[in-house]
Amino acid sequence: MNREKAAEIIREGKRIVFFGGAGTSTESGIPDFRSSTGLYAEQKQKYSPEQLLSHSFFMDHPQEFYTFYKQKMIHAAAKPNRAHLALAELEKRGALHAIVTQNIDGLHQMAGSSKVFELHGTVHRNYCMQCGQSHSLAEVMQSASLIPYCVCGGIVRPDVVLYEEGLDIDIVNGAIATIEQADVLIVAGTSLTVQPAAGLVQYYRGDKLLLINKTATSYDHLARYTIRDSIADVMHEAVFAN
Repeated sequence: MNREKAAEIIREGKRIVFFGGAGTSTESGIPDFRSSTGLYAEQKQKYSPEQLLSHSFFMDHPQEFYTFYKQKMIHAAAKPNRAHLALAELEKRGALHAIVTQNIDGLHQMAGSSKVFELHGTVHRNYCMQCGQSHSLAEVMQSASLIPYCVCGGIVRPDVVLYEEGLDIDIVNGAIATIEQADVLIVAGTSLTVQPAAGLVQYYRGDKLLLINKTATSYDHLARYTIRDSIADVMHEAVFAN
C-alpha cells in the first residue's frame, strides 16, 4: 500500500480513531521499546527493563527504579513531531474522534489534542503514595534526592502503569467505546504485543483498519490496509498536502 491510498482513507474518515504506540514518538527523539535499537535491546544494566519497571521492583528498590526511570523514560526536551501535529489538526477539523495511546510522554496533548486515552498513564502526573498530593514532572526531576519525596514524607511515584499493575478500567472502557464507534481505525507505531492494550483493536467494527508500522505485526492479517512507512510522513501528507 502506498501513501496516496493511506492519505485517501484518512481524508475520507468522519470518525477516525488513532491507536498509537512508541513508534509514534520516535521521530521526536524518544526511543521505542522492542525494535533492534529500542530500549529493550540494551543489555548493559543488571536488570531487564521489565524488571526495572515493575511494581515490585519499584516498591523494593525505589532508588534503582528512579535511576533508570529518570535516565531512560523521561525526555523533557522532546517536542511533538509531524504525526502529533497532524492528529491535532484532524481533531480541530472534527474528523478525529479520539486518540488511544500506549505512550506516557504527553506529546499528543502538547501538540494540541484534547481527547486522549492514555492507557499507560503519563510521566506528567505524579502523586504521593502516602497523602495523595499531586506533583509535577519538574518537581520529580528537580527533587533534592534521587527519590522524590512529598512534604509529608511519602514517596512520590509517577502516575504510569508499571508491570504487574492493571490498567485504569475507566480509561479502558472509554477507549473501547471510541474504537467501537470509529469508521476508520489507524493503528500506528506499535508491535501490538503488549496486552491488554493490543487487544483493544479487536473492538473495531468497521472495515477500514489501517496499520502503519515499519515492521510486521501479528495483526497484519486483520488489517485491510497496511503500510510500511514513516508515521509522520504518512500523517502529514494525508492532512496537510494539497
